[in-house]
Amino acid sequence: MERRTLLRAAVLGGTSAAFGGTLWRGAAYAAPAQPGTGPYGALGSADANGIRLPGGFTSRVIARSGLTVPGTSYTWHNAPDGGACYADGTGWIYVSNSEINPSGGASAVRFSSTGAVTSAYRVLSGTRQNCAGGRTPWNTWLSCEEVDRGYVYETDPWGVNAAVRRDAMGRFKHEAAAADPVRRVIYLTEDETNGRFYRFTPTTWGDLSSGTLQVMIAGTATSGSYTWANVPDPDGSPTTTRTQVSGSKSFNGGEGCHYADDTVWFTTKGDNRVWQLNLAAGTYELAYDDSLVTSGTAPLTGVDNITGTSSGDLYVAEDGGTMEICLITPNDTIAPFLRVDGQSASEITGPAFSPDGRRLYFSSQRGTSGSSSGGITYEVTGPFRT
Repeated sequence: MERRTLLRAAVLGGTSAAFGGTLWRGAAYAAPAQPGTGPYGALGSADANGIRLPGGFTSRVIARSGLTVPGTSYTWHNAPDGGACYADGTGWIYVSNSEINPSGGASAVRFSSTGAVTSAYRVLSGTRQNCAGGRTPWNTWLSCEEVDRGYVYETDPWGVNAAVRRDAMGRFKHEAAAADPVRRVIYLTEDETNGRFYRFTPTTWGDLSSGTLQVMIAGTATSGSYTWANVPDPDGSPTTTRTQVSGSKSFNGGEGCHYADDTVWFTTKGDNRVWQLNLAAGTYELAYDDSLVTSGTAPLTGVDNITGTSSGDLYVAEDGGTMEICLITPNDTIAPFLRVDGQSASEITGPAFSPDGRRLYFSSQRGTSGSSSGGITYEVTGPFRT
């Protein structure tokens, strides 16, 4: 995946375009990308599910909160949030968190090789406000509690093994997790206005029962170098983890997190930014910042969950905004990939691709009702770049 540079967005004629950031650092702008020229073209009219998609793509509803998942006897959870996909023989599994408190937890839907739903079931119960999380290389799901001194729970997407609470990963308002198999660490975001960015190094890779929690050390600038320092008390009491280490860098509302090819991307909703860490160089910078929009409306607002594809594209879900999943390409073009109409009181959550990269799953957390009991989980199929 090509490393991105600081991206400056522009809006022309009501649609978004982007400039490669290396150009604005002391050089003149090159011609911007044409309006609406993402790799899939402009969005079409809303389909029967209220989803606006580029040509060649279609959507279907997989599950609705409070109703049985079609083809099963399992009732889908409220407020579906972060999710991930897992290969399952010739089929696959989609795991989804439930961001309610109390209860919460996570559920899964299993698909056949043709995409037919074959079963649905619970994989985590008795937890609180499970927001985002992350997939591990050993095929477990890290479900994170977005509450004060919340935990990370390691769950089995197949629902066979009992979920395990991973205390060593720290107690704070957890949001997302991203595994780095090269450095053998897990990166963690914190959803506080003065949250921190962490990494957890297990004593043994593949076993999260023990290890070292560290926090990122950097200045107040939007780019530069960084280091890591141990968090003295990962339990976070009486002193919160984010205030234990002098010089740790503050981030305004940490959200989604994604790792690929020596780079980790994470989002901060308080300032509407996408950050990137160049892990090989030990530097950080912005990949997107809506304050740099030159005119009109920012193309991406309410940044939240983030995922990526083998082609190098990033998909960023909006918490509110215009209810879009926006695409950031390796050449720094940003454009909406889809938009959900008629659900302005909701947010988009849990984007994740099937193992073959041909299907995208996501949820509208509160659907048309604006209530946690109105969540809808969707699948989009089409000619994705792989």
